[in-house]
Order: sequence, then structure tokens, then C-alpha cells
Amino acid sequence: MALMIFSLRIFFFHSLLFSFGVIELEGSHHACSNLLNLELPSTWQAKQPYRTGYHFQPPKNWINDPNGPLIYKNVYHHFYQYNPDGVAWSPNIVWAHSTSNDLVNWTPHDDALNPSQPFDINGCWSGSATILPGEKPAIFYTGINSENEQVQNLAFPKNLSDPFLREWVKIPQNPLMIPTQANQINADSFRDPTTAWLGIDNKWRLVIGSKKNQTGLAILYVSEDFLHWTMANHPFHSAKENGMWECPDFFPVSKSSPIGLDTSINGPDVKHVLKVSLFDTAKEYYTIGTYNLDKDIYNPDKGSVESDSGLRYDYGKFYASKSFFDSAKNRRILWGWSNESSSANDDIKKGWSGLQAIPRTLLLDKSGKQLVQWPVEELEKLRTKLVRLPSAVIKGGSLHEVLGVTAAQADVEVTFEMSDFEKTEVLDSSWTDPQILCSKKDALVYGGLGPFGLLVLASESLQEYTAVFYRIFKSHNNNNKYVVLMCSDQSRSSLNEANDKTTYGAFVNVDPLHEKLSLRSLIDHSIVESFGGEGKACITTRVYPILAVDDNTHLYVFNYGRESVKITGSAWSMKTANINRSRKEDNE
Repeated sequence: MALMIFSLRIFFFHSLLFSFGVIELEGSHHACSNLLNLELPSTWQAKQPYRTGYHFQPPKNWINDPNGPLIYKNVYHHFYQYNPDGVAWSPNIVWAHSTSNDLVNWTPHDDALNPSQPFDINGCWSGSATILPGEKPAIFYTGINSENEQVQNLAFPKNLSDPFLREWVKIPQNPLMIPTQANQINADSFRDPTTAWLGIDNKWRLVIGSKKNQTGLAILYVSEDFLHWTMANHPFHSAKENGMWECPDFFPVSKSSPIGLDTSINGPDVKHVLKVSLFDTAKEYYTIGTYNLDKDIYNPDKGSVESDSGLRYDYGKFYASKSFFDSAKNRRILWGWSNESSSANDDIKKGWSGLQAIPRTLLLDKSGKQLVQWPVEELEKLRTKLVRLPSAVIKGGSLHEVLGVTAAQADVEVTFEMSDFEKTEVLDSSWTDPQILCSKKDALVYGGLGPFGLLVLASESLQEYTAVFYRIFKSHNNNNKYVVLMCSDQSRSSLNEANDKTTYGAFVNVDPLHEKLSLRSLIDHSIVESFGGEGKACITTRVYPILAVDDNTHLYVFNYGRESVKITGSAWSMKTANINRSRKEDNE
């Protein structure tokens, strides 16, 4: 089968181009995007204490979903939803485009897709990229047509010799998938096509998010030529009481090797992941299961569900995520949008809204029951000014400042060890929601074993801080089992009461009796991404302190429990990455 697929590669793509034709994007060759035209003063960062130093964001305006990430000719491409006209979301949105050689520093290009045709005149919404045989990129995206219906469209690069893929063309046959009376698809709930995969029958498949009443749907489409698509007569997967499923993502993971897999890979050593973003709750969940090739359906493993008792990539501000296979390093990389906690008025003042979280690698945990995530290794090249935290026992009720690190822009890794569990609190059987539990037992509620962790983006007098910490509980029905709670407490993150200061939490599948408890936090002015249990639980938060900005920011290690905790670790100041800077800035 592999030989047959290889032999079809060149013929397949050229046939597509001849049969599809092209539509040029009006003005895309002549008009530079707002990203390139905007020239920022050299004092921009000083005047913008909340702009990040190493997270992806454009110079101004609104961004949301990551779209169609890919690697082509060893260049990484990041497309994203962007409003060129303001700091709030607009339906008339575009696909902005940046490229990178290292996933850290990014160069902006002209917008890849703009509303221009009847099939997308009211907005170019989210979608995915597929690498066709012969290493030919293709983008499927949702267009909002002239009737304000959601339809699915296809675009190709204009020049395959250009590693930066700076111009894209839309095929004249668009739209390729539409809601009709016959298929009974809801015209305003039919969006965000996934990366397509090639089956053993040599047919292409992709999934589109939808709903029927309050049942979330992943609608399956099948094609022999990537042009003519037929809707399957059954949902690929569905779940009741979920509402609209946005931004679905479907991909394989290896059960035995710490590598990523191309989306079309299947076999006995493979599990599959389906992630959906729930429009009604702005939360997203993933399940791990089996792709039944005979029935063309996805079956989650027992207990793997799309609800609060299920699994999430991130338990904080992280939504509309999209992954891709990095063929250069055999890894799967995840992008996610981190929306704001600042008010709409404050967004207007600062002139921008939204960030992309640091790209993360995705692997199946050795248990086979969840995924683990970790920031891409390239990020570590920004580390500088290492400060080692000497191995020490921190007594209960103590606080220690970490000196010598740029606390507003840092990367911190710490490990905690516990030896005495005598005073551990018993987990009440009603404490099933980690977010509610973290809110009730915040960083100032003293416990038996915990809270212990980090105070980040803290002011000198601790009027402001964000607490990222653990608590250990004894299981209510097993005295030899312990439950680990990870919290990110924003309740005291800012004196600005207009901010969203929601506290987030997650249970972490770690046995503190036999395993060390790790915590890594990426701190970057107005975002904190924390990875617990070596990436088994992740929490992203957005914070806007008034006092704890720039050089007035402090970093602390704390233990407010009654039992002592042993800590080791390291902290680094982080250099500023070159992200979507204007040409004038680069020359200064």
C-alpha cells in the first residue's frame, strides 16, 4: 500500500490543480497586511507592560483560533483568526499568517485568506491544513457565504517553490460541502474542518463540527479525489447535551513510542484522539479511543467522555486548539488560543486582545489513559541567567523569594518531595470538581500537606500575586491512596477589579508516595502557563497586575501547609523572541 501511495503522489496533485482551477485572492500580491505596515516605536515594550516577550501575538488587534498549522520545506507556518480592524471579534475575520524556522521567532506575511468570494464574503473562519501526496499543502476552511451560511472551502498555495507560501488561491468549485435540506445540517452550526486523512481504501476523510438540537456532532465526509465529498450516513461521533462542537481535531497517537504520528497512520500500535471545543461552555475536551475502520466511526474508551469528568488539554484559558504532525522531528505539536481576562475597555486601551499559548508536544501517557504535554524544546534557547534553587526543606507556613531572575519573563521548574503524610486532609466525597475545590481552598487556606508551590507575578508587598500550587489529600475510601490537586489561583492577581480573576484547578494523576511532584511555569507578563506532573495537567491563566509589572515583579516559593516539603529546582530569565516585529524595529 505504501508503494502504491508513493507512486500516485505527483500525478495526484497535478490532477487536482488541473481539475480545480484557481481563484486569485484579490490584492494579496500588492497590498501588505496590517502586520507588515504597522511600525512600532522602540519603546513599545516599555509602554506596553502586558505585551508578552515570547508568546505569539500580532502587533495589535484581536486574534483567536490557531488555524492550519503545518511545516513545509522545513519552515513552520502558523495561521490564525485575526481582525484587522479592531480589538474585538468580528465575523468578517481573516487568516493571518506568520512563519518560523524554530517555533519561537516569527515573521509576519500577507494575510493568507481574506473574504473575497460569494462563498466566504462574510468571513474566512477556522479550518485545517492537509499535506497531500507529493508534499503539497492544502487548506480546508469554513467560509461564511453571502447568505450567512457556513460552508467548506478549499485553497492551495499559488507557488509551491515558495517555502513561505505567501500567496494562496481558492478553487472555483467552492464551496465543496454545504448545508442543505437533504442533509439536514444546521447552516449556522457547520464549521472548522479537520486535517484530512487517507484511508487504506485510498479515500480521503475529514470531520466537521456541528450539532443537532443539543447533541454535539462530528460529521464525517469522504472523497476519492479531494474535490467531490460525500457525507457519511452516520456521525463519526456524537455526544448528547454538549451543544455545538467547534474546532474538532482527530489524530493518532503511538501506544509504545515517544513520537508523533502522521494523521493517516493507523494500526494495532495506535490509539486515536478526538478533541472537540464546546461552544456553549468555552471548554474543550478530548477522548482517547479506537477508530473502527470497518464502520468508519470513532469509539472512545470506557470512561473517556466529553464532560467535566473527562479530560482536557488545559484547565484554564485555552480554547479552539489545533494540532499538526511535525514531519521534520516526528512529533505532534499543539497550538491553542488563550483569550483575555482584561475588560473590553482595557483591551481598547492596550490595543490588542488574545494570545497563542506556547506550542506543545503531545504524547500518549504510559498509562494509555491520557495525553501528556510539554513546551516545544526550542523554547529553551531563550533561557538565560540560570538561578538554581538549592535542595532544601521548606517548613510549613514559610515563604522564600527567588532572587536573580527576571520575574516578569521567566521559566521555572521545581520538584517537590513529601515524606510525612500524617497530617494529610481527607478528600470529601463531594469534592469532585477541582475548580470549585481550588476556589474554596485557595492559596491562603492553610492545609495539612499544602498548599505549596509558586507565587508568580507578585508585588513586593504581596498585594498582588498569582498562586500556582498543589494540595495533597487522602482518598476518602482508601487510606493508602492520595489525590493530588493542582490550582492556579488568580483571586489576588490584580488590584484591577475589572479583570476576570477566576481560579482554575485540575486533579493530577501522580502518586506522591512513590513519585516526585513537578511543576513548570512559563511566566510572561500577562500569561502564566503551568505544567503539572510532567505535563499530565496544564493550566493557562491571563493576569493583569497593576503593581507587579516589569522590574517590580517578584517570584516566590511558598509552603502554607502544616507539613514540611523538600524542594529542588531552577529558574531562568527568558530572552525576548522576535515575534511579528515590524521591519523598522528589526533595523533598530
